[in-house]
Amino acid sequence: MNRIHEMLQVSSQITPQSLALIDPNGRPLTYHELMQAVDQAQAALVRFDVRAGDRVMIIGENSVEMIAFLFACSRLDAWAIPSNARMSALELDRIAKHAAVRTIVTTDGVSLNAVQHAARLGANPATGGFGSVSISDARPCEVEPTSPSAAEQVAVLMYTTGTTGDPKGVMITHANLLFAANASATVRSLKVEDLVYCALPFSHIFGLASALLASLSVGAGLQLQTRFTAESLYEALKSGVTVLPAVPQMHALLMEFVREKGLDKLKAPQLRYVSSGAAPLDPAWKRRAEAFYGVAVQNGYGMTETTAGISTTSFEIGNPNISTGKPLDGTEAKVVSAPDQDDLQEGVGEILVRGPHVMKGYYKNPAETAKVHRADGFLHTGDLGRFDEDGNLEVVGRCKELIISGGFNIYPPEVEAALNDHPAIIQAAVVGRKLEGGNEEVLAFAQVADLESISKFALKEHLMSRLAPYKHPAQIVFTMALPAASTGKILKHKLIETFQDDLESECTKQPV
Repeated sequence: MNRIHEMLQVSSQITPQSLALIDPNGRPLTYHELMQAVDQAQAALVRFDVRAGDRVMIIGENSVEMIAFLFACSRLDAWAIPSNARMSALELDRIAKHAAVRTIVTTDGVSLNAVQHAARLGANPATGGFGSVSISDARPCEVEPTSPSAAEQVAVLMYTTGTTGDPKGVMITHANLLFAANASATVRSLKVEDLVYCALPFSHIFGLASALLASLSVGAGLQLQTRFTAESLYEALKSGVTVLPAVPQMHALLMEFVREKGLDKLKAPQLRYVSSGAAPLDPAWKRRAEAFYGVAVQNGYGMTETTAGISTTSFEIGNPNISTGKPLDGTEAKVVSAPDQDDLQEGVGEILVRGPHVMKGYYKNPAETAKVHRADGFLHTGDLGRFDEDGNLEVVGRCKELIISGGFNIYPPEVEAALNDHPAIIQAAVVGRKLEGGNEEVLAFAQVADLESISKFALKEHLMSRLAPYKHPAQIVFTMALPAASTGKILKHKLIETFQDDLESECTKQPV
């Protein structure tokens, strides 16, 4: 295959009447019907003068519309820019300006936010087998060069959330996506009979490559969810979902929902595969999750710049290993001295990766591309990790998130794991804050279901047997919600700003 739309064409030819997806309203579509929707989406883009090399922004949420226009772009050799409708007008306009888009498609039929964006853009309504969208008038823009090579032709321009809040346009090629889809389908043993739950947004690489494209590449079915709720996931699992890719927050909220129903386990007899990504696991949480689901919880590691997957596990249920597993077939990973370090400390260093999943580069940003792309093909991930004795990759944090206190290295995931081990905590996030003299303090933010369910004194007692004293948080903030991206990934760069008032009030109290 040379383009991502070809995988859909193959499935529609081999199993035209098989279930391709169930839309958020419960409407099923076969592969033949989905292919017709793509045909009509392509015709709509042509009417608005979209050409090969144009950039097409798709503002929406998981839906038939988003899928149809994504594949329509592939057919035209245009670059798709899937963008979450819940982003602000300022954020979306900044992306559209940087990418110099030809047109903007909004998925009005499934998203009130998309309707609002369409109104301010003055976009034109369009309907068809794909559903209901609005398409803005064509804008003047320069086309990018096209190439017959799948490794050169950009399929998707994915703007990252970023740990600093400064998004970059990641150029992901057709070859990147074809490799990632096949790798994800292989490790999950996906087949036509599977029904994959998909609340992970297609505007994020995890949802796009590891859920959507992996499923369609083998002719499996997709249960689409526009917005995640624990109740909708609960009902879907009871109704035949077999594969659940998710992030820890989704798992945590589902377990809390089921506990509130008076149950301690999930009854989902057809569920066979559960994965967790976008955040580290901890042993206690993994044990609870596996007891809850009744199947193994597989962990994985990836990033936008590597088209999602780098490594993944294939452990049996009950295996206490919380690594991210071995590198995917066809990829390489190694650990080298981290920035500002002369050698590995405790075997920990920066993770470098190489393979057909590595991005082409950052759009219009050769300087940033040069910082991460090495001449030998390896990509600097900016993540810290080490390999265990069995060759499994353990990710311990971000290079920029490493906390140095009193000369000791503190890795946030280790502190987060200790916090998450407390039954009252849904999930925790830890960051460092610079102090005078160059030292740093550890700040913890803990999401709880009930602010009265735990005291800071009790949490201090809980941490005493789990962490060395120098790793203990100087301050802990309890909250009902943490700032998060649409994927559920905690936005650590927003924590201090979001909870500034809580931190300032804590300064007058004794540290926990």
